[in-house]
Amino acid sequence: MRDDSMRAVREAAAFESTVLENGLTVRVHPMPGFTGVHAVYGTKFGSIDRAFALDGKRVELPAGIAHFLEHKMFENEEGDAFTLYAKTGAGANAYTSFDKTCYIFSASNRVDENLDILLGFVSRPYFTQATVEKEQGIIGQEIQQYDDSPDWRLMFAVNQCLYHTHPVRDDIAGSARSIAAITPELLYACADAFYRPQNMVLAVAGNVTMDAVLAACARAGLPAKTGTVERLMCAEPPTVAEPYREFTMAVAKPVLGVGFKEQPPQGDTLRIELVCDIITELVCGSMTPLYRLLYDEGLVSPGFSGELMSLPGALSFLFGGETSEPERVRGLLLDEIARLRRESADEELFILCKNQLYGELVQDLENVEDVASTLASSFFRGHTPADEIETLASITLSEVNAALRTMLCTDRSATVIIRPAE
Repeated sequence: MRDDSMRAVREAAAFESTVLENGLTVRVHPMPGFTGVHAVYGTKFGSIDRAFALDGKRVELPAGIAHFLEHKMFENEEGDAFTLYAKTGAGANAYTSFDKTCYIFSASNRVDENLDILLGFVSRPYFTQATVEKEQGIIGQEIQQYDDSPDWRLMFAVNQCLYHTHPVRDDIAGSARSIAAITPELLYACADAFYRPQNMVLAVAGNVTMDAVLAACARAGLPAKTGTVERLMCAEPPTVAEPYREFTMAVAKPVLGVGFKEQPPQGDTLRIELVCDIITELVCGSMTPLYRLLYDEGLVSPGFSGELMSLPGALSFLFGGETSEPERVRGLLLDEIARLRRESADEELFILCKNQLYGELVQDLENVEDVASTLASSFFRGHTPADEIETLASITLSEVNAALRTMLCTDRSATVIIRPAE
């Protein structure tokens, strides 16, 4: 890539960053000319955090507690945050993933008030036995709804086949049984351990300044927390737990998932993840011979694709989607992977796939919501948006082919098929 092009990308990806005395990282990307503001207040606490030690004292957590805590953080003894956001006209939401929890709002005005709401509720937890019991019923219904989603069921079925002990096996929301074990005391322990400023980021983009965001942080009076938190994780063997599984659901046509378990990244995690992203595109991206074959013959629906999962202690590929002939599609997929590993990837296709990923990263710098989300997610992964773009630009075909020769091995794969219920 030419120096002037990379310089322009660096300028587009530039942002202001500071770490407050209490340890909170604040990232702000002022975007003059945009009317909206998007804020993400996130913590490095997700569904795979199932045990931790605070000052040496071990605490075991039931599946789904990070998601449960996300729900409860919107409430305090004075009411709920959504009522306050409704008065300012802001749109608010939150989500929990495997490795983080984020609280967000989008607004076109009254930004100071919305920042006060965001920082106030997330920083001051409030739980009672009555509110916890009420939430157990609400989340129990949410779990049932996700159980009716074939894509959701497929992902966790593949994870359960690939992994023996890693918490990625468990639904992010937990189960009716696991959330029944959640108590106010456990929620306060999690909030104390993980909702501490040094474990969190406030990322804001749009028509806003760093001074305005820092003023909101000062008004919130976020206290520093003492003590040492250690995440605890069980050892995961390299073998696959279950090579094949199938079950039935109310689906129109079968759904196929083929997963590959890899060694978690050692060293330059960002570079390894980007190499794996390119490999995913080379196998069944929309420009590949395999995808054209599958689509032209009507073997798969347009959503058939591959994706990478990279988490502490876990790295895997998942390829799949709807298909009327799951066994045949699985065979074609494995044949294409074997060919790529044997013959290496084509240079022209490599360039096309790499450019597509590059374009997606650059596109994320043009939208207020995407910019704030990218600032937050890159913080959790220990880099910046510019690091991601520059690293991708430097990846070579020989590097990808070398990784291909060690990855996507059939003896570390698992297949899941969801068939239509009678």
